[in-house]
Amino acid sequence: MNTIIMTVAAISAITGFLALLLSVANRTIANYGEKKILINNEKEYIVDGGDSLLSALIENEIFIPSACGGKGSCGYCKVKVTEGGGTILPTELGYVTTEEQKEGIRLSCQCKVKEDLKIEIPEELFNVKQYDYIVEKIEQVTDKIKHLRLKLPKDNEIDFKPGQYIQILSPVYKESDEEVYRAYSIASSATDKNYIELLIGYVPGGKCTTYIHNYLKENDKLTIVGPFGDFFYHNSDREMILVGIGTGMAPILAILRYMRDNNIQRKGTFYFGARTKEDLFLTEEIDEIAKTLKDIEIVYTLSRPTPECNWTGPVGRVNDLLDKKLDDCSNLEAYLCGSPLMIDAVLDVFKKKNFEEQYIFYDKF
Repeated sequence: MNTIIMTVAAISAITGFLALLLSVANRTIANYGEKKILINNEKEYIVDGGDSLLSALIENEIFIPSACGGKGSCGYCKVKVTEGGGTILPTELGYVTTEEQKEGIRLSCQCKVKEDLKIEIPEELFNVKQYDYIVEKIEQVTDKIKHLRLKLPKDNEIDFKPGQYIQILSPVYKESDEEVYRAYSIASSATDKNYIELLIGYVPGGKCTTYIHNYLKENDKLTIVGPFGDFFYHNSDREMILVGIGTGMAPILAILRYMRDNNIQRKGTFYFGARTKEDLFLTEEIDEIAKTLKDIEIVYTLSRPTPECNWTGPVGRVNDLLDKKLDDCSNLEAYLCGSPLMIDAVLDVFKKKNFEEQYIFYDKF
């Protein structure tokens, strides 16, 4: 027993000594002092060196998209580094193409601020802000999807385009010892600037979805950063094809709500795909929108209907249904949101149907 105790004590002492060495190293060897970050050759910021570029920007309230919380596993936080930044790291190579590397594209969560930097980011990111919303309503719309309605404090507004997304800052809680950012599409109309609505599916083990589904309550505060994204509604006279699967229906619903609120009458078809009838949700509102947008047809399709569904509508995957229904697509415009597998399958159909690539807008998640 004494041997075990002495061994544990020795290991603890060694661990403590190593931790002390790391702390000293961080304060001395890794102390890079103050550094300058020049953005778009216009705005200059003084930051503490040694941290990631992503963290340094957040400290100055410049929010770059990052769905993985800065772990280098999503590839969203790309910026163009024109000076400084050092050599690209192995952790970036899976997300930055050879062509992008030649242009100086880096993952800001992996690029460390060890020297003065010059970077370029889209100007619209300067309009991205952090907001503290109040959770006004939480509704369970399927066994795995929650519908959130969030309200801004009085005299606060958010400007976004229908189809864009925000990031939720999930706090520390029992099952997560760190704050993380996760991205979710806005489902509400862009004409309503005091509220946003979200559709959040439960992902087993997901830090943010676990918090939303198991811990978040009405009247709680929820920190939001946004808006982000280049997937949004475009004014056009083209006939529309809209496709949403599961929570991928959120940005499509935002587009339809925006069209309803602004009386935008365009011809189009919305394909809402689900596995079973129980996985369809908010269908009453969707049907009501279709009564206002008289040239919008709604098509519900189930890929795995059960006998209990008593389903008489289309059966199968959305891409198969589109393959059967569409002919020449050269005059169409598409908005797609859902899994990469679904979107890639739909894009394959579009290629066969002469769909012009510049009129296909999609958001994979």
